[in-house]
Amino acid sequence: MESIQDEFGFLTELVTGLAAQFGNNCEVVLHDLTGSYESSIVAIANGHITGRKVGDPGTNLGLELLRGNHVNGNKYNYLTQTKDGRILRSSSMYMKNKAGRIIGSLCINFDITELMIAEKTLQTLINPGQESEVKESFVTSVSDLLDALIQEAQEQVGKPVAVMTKDDKMRMIQLLDAKGAFLIKKGGEKICAYLNISKYTLYSHLEEGKSAVKESEV
Repeated sequence: MESIQDEFGFLTELVTGLAAQFGNNCEVVLHDLTGSYESSIVAIANGHITGRKVGDPGTNLGLELLRGNHVNGNKYNYLTQTKDGRILRSSSMYMKNKAGRIIGSLCINFDITELMIAEKTLQTLINPGQESEVKESFVTSVSDLLDALIQEAQEQVGKPVAVMTKDDKMRMIQLLDAKGAFLIKKGGEKICAYLNISKYTLYSHLEEGKSAVKESEV
């Protein structure tokens, strides 16, 4: 196959078939990577998952691959997050022509947000009164450390960002503050971006949290 168009009929049927097999929570995307990356999507099913449509661009992962930053392109069962905080389990597979040049990709994004909430609920029923576990993160950069702290705090809140209430986000901020996350350079900026809140809201939540602690000590 020298181009996506050579097998376009089969590939679009594959997109439709995979989406039908796994249901409305499964987005399947076909990219043509021989033209402009700004409009690489040539077929998509269940685009409501990420809000994309035919004619939209690819993601940063595909761009990095085309740039030559990754030797092995295919990635399976990795977790990603949409702009509105929904958690996806994704796989990306790349197609090459006879010369070894990347010409396209097939990407599957399964929304597991509701499954994660259900899992958390089941865990509270299955393991009541379980002893607390101490987690220590061994990382090679403070950025990775901050990612680990954010993930741990989100697990304690028990909800993906997309379905968090104001109180949930406030609790997560308080947990991160207690763990020292705001001592990391630009930690506040990353946490704001992750929770999709402004710096003003972040500081407001921090102050509310501190005030609540003081009142409880009186």
